[in-house]
Amino acid sequence: MGRRVNVVGVGMTKFAKPGASDDYHVMAAQAGKAALADASVDYKLIEQAYAGYVYGDSTCGQRAVYELGLSGIPVFNVNNNCSTGSTALMLGKQAIEGGIAECVLVVGFEKMEKGALGSKFNDRTNPLEFHVNVMNEVQGFTSAPPAAQMFGGAGREYRWKYGAKRETFGKISEKARKHAANNPLAMFNQVLSLEEIMASDEVFDPLTRYQCCPPTCGAAAAVLCSDEFARKHNIATPVSIIAQSMVTDTQASFKDSMIKMVGYDMAKTAAQQVFERSGIGPSEVDVVELHDCFTANELLTYEALQLCGEGEAEKFIWDGANTYGGKVVTNPSGGLLSKGHPLGATGLAQCAELVWQLRGQADKRQVPNARVGLQHNIGLGGACVVTMYKKN
Repeated sequence: MGRRVNVVGVGMTKFAKPGASDDYHVMAAQAGKAALADASVDYKLIEQAYAGYVYGDSTCGQRAVYELGLSGIPVFNVNNNCSTGSTALMLGKQAIEGGIAECVLVVGFEKMEKGALGSKFNDRTNPLEFHVNVMNEVQGFTSAPPAAQMFGGAGREYRWKYGAKRETFGKISEKARKHAANNPLAMFNQVLSLEEIMASDEVFDPLTRYQCCPPTCGAAAAVLCSDEFARKHNIATPVSIIAQSMVTDTQASFKDSMIKMVGYDMAKTAAQQVFERSGIGPSEVDVVELHDCFTANELLTYEALQLCGEGEAEKFIWDGANTYGGKVVTNPSGGLLSKGHPLGATGLAQCAELVWQLRGQADKRQVPNARVGLQHNIGLGGACVVTMYKKN
Protein backbone atom coordinates (compact mmCIF):
# COMPACT_ATOMS: atom_id res chain seq x y z
CA MET A 1 0.00 0.00 0.00
CA GLY A 2 1.21 3.49 -0.87
CA ARG A 3 -0.02 6.87 0.27
CA ARG A 4 -3.58 7.54 1.31
CA VAL A 5 -5.80 8.79 -1.51
CA ASN A 6 -8.52 11.31 -0.67
CA VAL A 7 -11.57 12.19 -2.75
CA VAL A 8 -11.81 15.91 -2.05
CA GLY A 9 -14.23 16.99 -4.77
CA VAL A 10 -17.03 15.42 -6.81
CA GLY A 11 -19.53 16.70 -9.33
CA MET A 12 -21.97 15.44 -11.93
CA THR A 13 -24.59 16.63 -14.37
CA LYS A 14 -28.23 15.63 -14.34
CA PHE A 15 -28.44 12.61 -16.58
CA ALA A 16 -30.61 12.89 -19.70
CA LYS A 17 -32.03 10.88 -22.57
CA PRO A 18 -30.16 10.86 -25.90
CA GLY A 19 -30.94 14.00 -27.85
CA ALA A 20 -31.78 15.97 -24.70
CA SER A 21 -28.26 16.71 -23.45
CA ASP A 22 -25.46 19.14 -24.18
CA ASP A 23 -22.46 17.99 -26.20
CA TYR A 24 -19.95 15.74 -24.44
CA HIS A 25 -17.34 18.42 -23.78
CA VAL A 26 -19.93 20.76 -22.30
CA MET A 27 -21.22 18.10 -19.90
CA ALA A 28 -17.68 17.03 -18.96
CA ALA A 29 -16.65 20.61 -18.26
CA GLN A 30 -19.74 21.16 -16.12
CA ALA A 31 -18.95 18.08 -14.01
CA GLY A 32 -15.26 18.95 -13.84
CA LYS A 33 -15.91 22.52 -12.72
CA ALA A 34 -18.33 21.27 -10.08
CA ALA A 35 -15.74 18.83 -8.72
CA LEU A 36 -13.02 21.51 -8.64
CA ALA A 37 -15.33 23.94 -6.86
CA ASP A 38 -16.36 21.23 -4.40
CA ALA A 39 -12.69 20.58 -3.65
CA SER A 40 -11.74 24.27 -3.55
CA VAL A 41 -8.93 23.42 -5.96
CA ASP A 42 -7.85 25.67 -8.83
CA TYR A 43 -7.43 23.81 -12.12
CA LYS A 44 -3.86 25.14 -12.28
CA LEU A 45 -3.01 22.78 -9.42
CA ILE A 46 -4.19 19.67 -11.30
CA GLU A 47 -1.16 17.67 -12.43
CA GLN A 48 -2.84 14.95 -14.51
CA ALA A 49 -6.28 14.24 -15.93
CA TYR A 50 -7.95 10.92 -16.70
CA ALA A 51 -10.92 11.04 -19.07
CA GLY A 52 -13.24 8.05 -19.49
CA TYR A 53 -15.68 7.52 -22.35
CA VAL A 54 -16.73 4.65 -24.62
CA TYR A 55 -18.27 6.30 -27.67
CA GLY A 56 -16.14 9.04 -29.19
CA ASP A 57 -13.01 9.87 -31.13
CA SER A 58 -9.60 9.19 -29.66
CA THR A 59 -8.86 12.53 -27.98
CA CYS A 60 -12.28 13.50 -26.67
CA GLY A 61 -10.64 13.66 -23.25
CA GLN A 62 -8.42 16.52 -24.33
CA ARG A 63 -11.33 18.41 -25.89
CA ALA A 64 -13.31 18.02 -22.67
CA VAL A 65 -10.47 18.98 -20.32
CA TYR A 66 -9.43 21.94 -22.48
CA GLU A 67 -12.69 23.58 -21.40
CA LEU A 68 -11.18 23.78 -17.90
CA GLY A 69 -7.83 25.23 -18.96
CA LEU A 70 -4.88 24.86 -21.32
CA SER A 71 -2.16 23.99 -18.86
CA GLY A 72 -0.35 21.31 -20.87
CA ILE A 73 -0.85 18.51 -18.34
CA PRO A 74 -0.99 14.83 -19.37
CA VAL A 75 -4.50 13.75 -20.35
CA PHE A 76 -5.15 10.01 -20.48
CA ASN A 77 -8.12 8.71 -22.48
CA VAL A 78 -9.69 5.57 -20.97
CA ASN A 79 -12.17 3.05 -22.43
CA ASN A 80 -13.09 -0.12 -20.54
CA ASN A 81 -16.71 -0.55 -21.61
CA CYS A 82 -19.22 0.02 -18.79
CA SER A 83 -16.48 0.03 -16.13
CA THR A 84 -14.70 2.93 -17.84
CA GLY A 85 -15.39 5.53 -15.13
CA SER A 86 -14.07 3.42 -12.27
CA THR A 87 -11.10 2.32 -14.39
CA ALA A 88 -10.15 5.97 -14.87
CA LEU A 89 -10.66 6.48 -11.14
CA MET A 90 -8.30 3.59 -10.41
CA LEU A 91 -5.60 5.07 -12.64
CA GLY A 92 -5.91 8.42 -10.88
CA LYS A 93 -5.77 6.69 -7.49
CA GLN A 94 -2.62 4.81 -8.46
CA ALA A 95 -0.91 8.05 -9.52
CA ILE A 96 -1.56 9.60 -6.10
CA GLU A 97 -0.89 6.40 -4.16
CA GLY A 98 2.42 5.82 -5.93
CA GLY A 99 3.70 9.35 -5.49
CA ILE A 100 3.57 10.19 -9.21
CA ALA A 101 1.16 13.09 -8.66
CA GLU A 102 -0.24 15.08 -5.74
CA CYS A 103 -3.60 16.09 -7.22
CA VAL A 104 -5.45 14.73 -10.26
CA LEU A 105 -8.79 15.16 -11.98
CA VAL A 106 -10.83 12.18 -13.16
CA VAL A 107 -13.77 12.83 -15.46
CA GLY A 108 -16.17 10.47 -17.22
CA PHE A 109 -18.74 11.36 -19.86
CA GLU A 110 -20.92 9.85 -22.55
CA LYS A 111 -23.14 11.12 -25.32
CA MET A 112 -25.15 8.07 -26.28
CA GLU A 113 -27.47 7.28 -29.16
CA LYS A 114 -31.04 6.07 -28.85
CA GLY A 115 -31.71 2.36 -28.69
CA ALA A 116 -29.89 -0.70 -27.41
CA LEU A 117 -26.11 -0.97 -27.44
CA GLY A 118 -24.62 -2.39 -30.60
CA SER A 119 -21.26 -3.01 -32.22
CA LYS A 120 -19.66 -0.06 -34.02
CA PHE A 121 -16.98 -2.01 -35.88
CA ASN A 122 -18.17 -4.93 -37.98
CA ASP A 123 -14.95 -5.44 -39.96
CA ARG A 124 -12.95 -6.95 -37.07
CA THR A 125 -13.23 -9.46 -34.24
CA ASN A 126 -15.84 -8.57 -31.63
CA PRO A 127 -14.15 -8.16 -28.22
CA LEU A 128 -17.11 -10.02 -26.70
CA GLU A 129 -16.47 -13.05 -28.92
CA PHE A 130 -15.85 -15.42 -26.00
CA HIS A 131 -18.96 -14.14 -24.18
CA VAL A 132 -21.13 -14.51 -27.28
CA ASN A 133 -19.86 -18.06 -27.78
CA VAL A 134 -21.00 -18.98 -24.27
CA MET A 135 -24.44 -17.51 -24.90
CA ASN A 136 -24.70 -19.33 -28.22
CA GLU A 137 -23.88 -22.65 -26.57
CA VAL A 138 -26.07 -22.16 -23.48
CA GLN A 139 -29.22 -20.52 -24.83
CA GLY A 140 -28.80 -19.40 -28.44
CA PHE A 141 -29.85 -16.01 -29.83
CA THR A 142 -33.14 -14.17 -30.19
CA SER A 143 -34.02 -10.78 -31.65
CA ALA A 144 -33.82 -9.13 -28.19
CA PRO A 145 -30.99 -6.66 -27.48
CA PRO A 146 -27.77 -8.67 -26.93
CA ALA A 147 -26.99 -7.23 -23.49
CA ALA A 148 -30.52 -8.04 -22.30
CA GLN A 149 -30.09 -11.60 -23.56
CA MET A 150 -26.83 -11.94 -21.63
CA PHE A 151 -28.00 -10.55 -18.30
CA GLY A 152 -31.53 -11.87 -18.72
CA GLY A 153 -30.07 -15.29 -19.41
CA ALA A 154 -28.08 -15.04 -16.19
CA GLY A 155 -31.25 -14.14 -14.32
CA ARG A 156 -33.09 -17.05 -15.87
CA GLU A 157 -30.27 -19.41 -14.88
CA TYR A 158 -30.58 -18.13 -11.32
CA ARG A 159 -34.33 -18.72 -11.37
CA TRP A 160 -33.89 -22.30 -12.48
CA LYS A 161 -31.13 -22.93 -9.94
CA TYR A 162 -32.90 -21.46 -6.90
CA GLY A 163 -36.57 -21.27 -7.86
CA ALA A 164 -36.72 -17.47 -7.65
CA LYS A 165 -39.94 -15.74 -8.74
CA ARG A 166 -39.99 -13.34 -11.70
CA GLU A 167 -41.46 -10.69 -9.39
CA THR A 168 -38.29 -10.81 -7.31
CA PHE A 169 -36.41 -9.09 -10.13
CA GLY A 170 -39.19 -6.52 -10.46
CA LYS A 171 -38.87 -5.67 -6.75
CA ILE A 172 -35.35 -4.41 -7.44
CA SER A 173 -36.65 -1.94 -10.00
CA GLU A 174 -39.42 -0.85 -7.65
CA LYS A 175 -36.77 -0.07 -5.03
CA ALA A 176 -34.63 1.79 -7.58
CA ARG A 177 -37.50 4.08 -8.52
CA LYS A 178 -38.28 4.84 -4.88
CA HIS A 179 -34.67 5.82 -4.28
CA ALA A 180 -34.39 7.89 -7.47
CA ALA A 181 -37.44 9.90 -6.48
CA ASN A 182 -35.16 11.62 -3.95
CA ASN A 183 -32.31 12.24 -6.41
CA PRO A 184 -32.70 15.43 -8.46
CA LEU A 185 -29.84 14.33 -10.75
CA ALA A 186 -31.53 11.03 -11.73
CA MET A 187 -33.17 10.68 -15.11
CA PHE A 188 -36.29 8.87 -13.87
CA ASN A 189 -37.80 10.34 -10.70
CA GLN A 190 -41.27 8.80 -11.01
CA VAL A 191 -42.12 6.00 -8.59
CA LEU A 192 -43.41 2.80 -10.20
CA SER A 193 -45.36 0.00 -8.55
CA LEU A 194 -44.31 -3.62 -8.86
CA GLU A 195 -47.44 -4.22 -10.90
CA GLU A 196 -46.49 -1.48 -13.39
CA ILE A 197 -42.97 -2.83 -13.68
CA MET A 198 -44.12 -6.40 -14.32
CA ALA A 199 -46.77 -5.24 -16.80
CA SER A 200 -44.25 -3.38 -18.98
CA ASP A 201 -43.15 -5.06 -22.20
CA GLU A 202 -41.01 -8.15 -21.79
CA VAL A 203 -37.52 -7.65 -23.19
CA PHE A 204 -36.04 -11.05 -22.33
CA ASP A 205 -37.32 -13.33 -19.59
CA PRO A 206 -37.26 -12.45 -16.70
CA LEU A 207 -36.60 -8.82 -17.68
CA THR A 208 -39.31 -6.33 -18.54
CA ARG A 209 -38.64 -2.89 -19.99
CA TYR A 210 -38.54 -1.18 -16.60
CA GLN A 211 -35.88 -3.65 -15.47
CA CYS A 212 -33.35 -2.51 -18.08
CA CYS A 213 -31.18 0.60 -17.79
CA PRO A 214 -31.78 3.25 -20.46
CA PRO A 215 -29.26 4.77 -22.91
CA THR A 216 -28.13 7.94 -21.18
CA CYS A 217 -26.06 11.09 -21.64
CA GLY A 218 -24.18 12.71 -18.79
CA ALA A 219 -20.89 13.35 -17.01
CA ALA A 220 -19.33 13.04 -13.57
CA ALA A 221 -15.95 13.91 -12.09
CA ALA A 222 -13.76 13.58 -9.01
CA VAL A 223 -10.68 15.35 -7.66
CA LEU A 224 -8.17 13.12 -5.86
CA CYS A 225 -5.22 14.25 -3.75
CA SER A 226 -2.63 13.14 -1.22
CA ASP A 227 -2.62 14.06 2.45
CA GLU A 228 0.40 16.29 1.82
CA PHE A 229 -1.38 18.26 -0.89
CA ALA A 230 -4.47 18.66 1.30
CA ARG A 231 -2.44 19.96 4.24
CA LYS A 232 -0.50 22.39 2.07
CA HIS A 233 -3.67 23.89 0.60
CA ASN A 234 -5.89 23.65 3.69
CA ILE A 235 -8.30 21.22 2.04
CA ALA A 236 -10.61 19.05 4.13
CA THR A 237 -10.31 15.28 3.56
CA PRO A 238 -13.47 13.68 4.93
CA VAL A 239 -13.49 10.69 2.52
CA SER A 240 -10.70 8.37 1.37
CA ILE A 241 -10.40 5.38 -0.94
CA ILE A 242 -9.05 2.70 1.35
CA ALA A 243 -9.07 -0.28 -1.01
CA GLN A 244 -9.66 -0.94 -4.69
CA SER A 245 -9.37 -3.91 -7.03
CA MET A 246 -9.86 -4.64 -10.71
CA VAL A 247 -10.38 -8.18 -11.94
CA THR A 248 -10.70 -9.30 -15.55
CA ASP A 249 -12.06 -12.55 -16.94
CA THR A 250 -10.52 -15.92 -16.20
CA GLN A 251 -11.38 -19.30 -17.65
CA ALA A 252 -14.23 -19.48 -15.11
CA SER A 253 -16.13 -16.82 -17.09
CA PHE A 254 -16.51 -19.14 -20.06
CA LYS A 255 -17.63 -22.43 -18.50
CA ASP A 256 -21.17 -22.86 -19.85
CA SER A 257 -22.80 -20.54 -17.31
CA MET A 258 -24.53 -17.27 -18.10
CA ILE A 259 -24.09 -16.16 -14.48
CA LYS A 260 -20.33 -16.57 -14.70
CA MET A 261 -20.18 -15.08 -18.21
CA VAL A 262 -21.71 -11.77 -17.06
CA GLY A 263 -19.05 -11.32 -14.41
CA TYR A 264 -20.14 -13.01 -11.18
CA ASP A 265 -16.72 -14.49 -10.46
CA MET A 266 -14.95 -11.25 -11.36
CA ALA A 267 -17.13 -9.35 -8.88
CA LYS A 268 -16.72 -11.96 -6.16
CA THR A 269 -12.93 -12.00 -6.49
CA ALA A 270 -12.58 -8.20 -6.65
CA ALA A 271 -14.81 -7.77 -3.60
CA GLN A 272 -12.89 -10.35 -1.60
CA GLN A 273 -9.62 -8.62 -2.44
CA VAL A 274 -11.05 -5.29 -1.27
CA PHE A 275 -12.31 -6.78 1.99
CA GLU A 276 -8.91 -8.34 2.66
CA ARG A 277 -6.94 -5.19 1.80
CA SER A 278 -9.15 -2.89 3.84
CA GLY A 279 -9.64 -5.18 6.82
CA ILE A 280 -13.34 -4.32 6.62
CA GLY A 281 -15.89 -7.06 5.97
CA PRO A 282 -19.20 -6.93 4.08
CA SER A 283 -21.21 -6.73 7.32
CA GLU A 284 -19.55 -3.37 8.08
CA VAL A 285 -20.59 -1.73 4.80
CA ASP A 286 -23.33 0.89 5.22
CA VAL A 287 -24.08 1.91 1.64
CA VAL A 288 -23.44 0.35 -1.77
CA GLU A 289 -23.55 1.69 -5.31
CA LEU A 290 -23.54 -1.36 -7.58
CA HIS A 291 -23.85 -1.96 -11.30
CA ASP A 292 -27.57 -2.59 -11.83
CA CYS A 293 -27.58 -2.38 -15.64
CA PHE A 294 -30.38 -4.95 -15.40
CA THR A 295 -32.24 -6.11 -12.31
CA ALA A 296 -30.76 -9.56 -12.79
CA ASN A 297 -27.26 -8.20 -12.31
CA GLU A 298 -28.18 -6.44 -9.08
CA LEU A 299 -29.59 -9.67 -7.69
CA LEU A 300 -26.44 -11.61 -8.63
CA THR A 301 -24.19 -8.88 -7.26
CA TYR A 302 -25.74 -9.06 -3.78
CA GLU A 303 -24.27 -12.53 -3.50
CA ALA A 304 -20.98 -11.72 -5.28
CA LEU A 305 -20.34 -8.86 -2.83
CA GLN A 306 -21.24 -11.14 0.10
CA LEU A 307 -24.11 -8.91 1.17
CA CYS A 308 -26.02 -12.17 1.52
CA GLY A 309 -25.20 -15.84 1.06
CA GLU A 310 -25.44 -17.77 -2.19
CA GLY A 311 -29.05 -18.56 -3.01
CA GLU A 312 -30.28 -16.02 -0.43
CA ALA A 313 -30.79 -13.00 -2.70
CA GLU A 314 -34.54 -13.51 -3.07
CA LYS A 315 -35.10 -13.46 0.68
CA PHE A 316 -32.70 -10.51 0.98
CA ILE A 317 -34.88 -8.56 -1.48
CA TRP A 318 -38.32 -9.42 -0.09
CA ASP A 319 -37.13 -8.76 3.48
CA GLY A 320 -36.18 -5.22 2.45
CA ALA A 321 -32.57 -5.83 3.51
CA ASN A 322 -31.40 -3.86 0.45
CA THR A 323 -32.98 -0.52 1.34
CA TYR A 324 -33.45 1.99 4.16
CA GLY A 325 -34.11 0.29 7.48
CA GLY A 326 -32.61 -2.96 6.21
CA LYS A 327 -29.18 -4.53 6.29
CA VAL A 328 -27.46 -2.25 3.75
CA VAL A 329 -28.80 0.47 1.46
CA THR A 330 -28.07 -0.39 -2.17
CA ASN A 331 -28.12 2.25 -4.89
CA PRO A 332 -29.61 5.17 -2.94
CA SER A 333 -28.99 7.23 -6.10
CA GLY A 334 -31.52 5.12 -8.01
CA GLY A 335 -28.74 3.19 -9.71
CA LEU A 336 -28.28 2.68 -13.41
CA LEU A 337 -31.90 1.57 -13.69
CA SER A 338 -33.34 4.94 -12.66
CA LYS A 339 -30.47 7.42 -12.46
CA GLY A 340 -29.25 6.37 -15.90
CA HIS A 341 -26.15 4.76 -17.39
CA PRO A 342 -23.90 7.04 -19.48
CA LEU A 343 -21.18 4.43 -19.81
CA GLY A 344 -18.06 6.51 -19.25
CA ALA A 345 -19.64 8.52 -16.44
CA THR A 346 -21.27 5.73 -14.45
CA GLY A 347 -18.31 4.76 -12.26
CA LEU A 348 -17.66 8.38 -11.33
CA ALA A 349 -21.33 9.03 -10.64
CA GLN A 350 -21.23 6.09 -8.24
CA CYS A 351 -18.15 7.66 -6.63
CA ALA A 352 -19.94 11.00 -6.28
CA GLU A 353 -22.97 9.42 -4.62
CA LEU A 354 -20.87 7.54 -2.09
CA VAL A 355 -18.81 10.62 -1.26
CA TRP A 356 -21.99 12.62 -0.67
CA GLN A 357 -23.36 9.81 1.50
CA LEU A 358 -20.22 9.57 3.64
CA ARG A 359 -20.10 13.35 4.04
CA GLY A 360 -23.74 13.38 5.10
CA GLN A 361 -24.71 15.55 2.11
CA ALA A 362 -27.26 13.29 0.38
CA ASP A 363 -30.34 15.19 1.58
CA LYS A 364 -33.57 13.13 1.46
CA ARG A 365 -31.75 9.97 0.39
CA GLN A 366 -29.12 10.15 3.14
CA VAL A 367 -28.20 6.81 4.68
CA PRO A 368 -28.07 7.42 8.45
CA ASN A 369 -24.60 7.32 10.02
CA ALA A 370 -22.93 6.10 6.81
CA ARG A 371 -19.20 5.54 7.36
CA VAL A 372 -18.22 2.84 4.84
CA GLY A 373 -19.26 2.79 1.18
CA LEU A 374 -18.70 0.07 -1.42
CA GLN A 375 -18.73 0.60 -5.20
CA HIS A 376 -19.13 -2.10 -7.86
CA ASN A 377 -18.74 -1.22 -11.56
CA ILE A 378 -18.55 -3.88 -14.26
CA GLY A 379 -18.02 -3.94 -18.01
CA LEU A 380 -18.33 -7.00 -20.21
CA GLY A 381 -15.30 -7.83 -22.24
CA GLY A 382 -14.40 -7.60 -19.35
CA ALA A 383 -13.43 -5.80 -16.18
CA CYS A 384 -14.92 -5.42 -12.72
CA VAL A 385 -13.74 -2.67 -10.38
CA VAL A 386 -14.69 -2.73 -6.69
CA THR A 387 -13.79 0.27 -4.52
CA MET A 388 -14.19 0.89 -0.82
CA TYR A 389 -14.54 4.38 0.63
CA LYS A 390 -14.36 5.35 4.28
CA LYS A 391 -15.26 8.44 6.25
CA ASN A 392 -12.14 9.77 7.93
